[in-house]
Amino acid sequence: MQWPTLDRLSDISIAPRAVRPAALPALSSIPFVRDDADGKSLYFSLDELQSRMDKRKPWLLEVDYTRTMMGFLMFRPAPAHIGMIGLGGGSLAKFCYRHLPASRITVAEINPHIIALRCEFMIPDDDHRLTVLQCDGAAFVAEQADGLDALLVDGFDEQGQPPALCSQAFYDDCARALGPDGVLAVNLHHDSPDYALCLARLQRSFAGNVIEAAALEKSNCIVFASRTLLPSRQRLDLRTALSGMDREARKQLQPEFARMVWCMRSTSDED
Repeated sequence: MQWPTLDRLSDISIAPRAVRPAALPALSSIPFVRDDADGKSLYFSLDELQSRMDKRKPWLLEVDYTRTMMGFLMFRPAPAHIGMIGLGGGSLAKFCYRHLPASRITVAEINPHIIALRCEFMIPDDDHRLTVLQCDGAAFVAEQADGLDALLVDGFDEQGQPPALCSQAFYDDCARALGPDGVLAVNLHHDSPDYALCLARLQRSFAGNVIEAAALEKSNCIVFASRTLLPSRQRLDLRTALSGMDREARKQLQPEFARMVWCMRSTSDED
């Protein structure tokens, strides 16, 4: 894949393929982009950054919690099909597209205004490996049947995480959407008053097979879950998780994976 340069953005099609398209969101859900010398940032309001892109290397994971979300590779190193809820600036989609060439990626994004910024954030065109759908994420998950190897849930709007993406029914559908060894990675706000409730629902949907990993800034907490027993914190193997990655990807992920394992083992020791 040759990544588009800034002067070739007009060559990229931004028309999404829609499956069960949702109603247009409110005007308050229209995002905006701040452009500076080094990168572009996506916001719904200046109170909270949604996504950040390095113009020189648009596939880099610039925001710390996205590197934590890639920790799903410690549990499922070679996913054939990755589902994603929430496109944003496409950080996770672009990283997986570049560094997991054997993986197929399907992204569900409800907000057409986000998809309209696809070329702004240099997200590749749809092809045999990447599909971006303008549809409701909860409906997308409900339609899957035991077919996803990894599911990354990072769906937020200007009001936070929509209730439809953190209900008991939604997490139950996530469990059904994953294959037997599939892994869910959910981005939650650790300081949210609903965090404990969301965690309890995940525990119920996945029969307790859940591991928490706070992102470096600690406002985000990534929860990993699987229908089958996840490896114990003591048995997590970074070499296996990164074995299929190139040098550039390992440079980005290895420090974060090592930090996550250390934090998980420290928490386990305290328990």
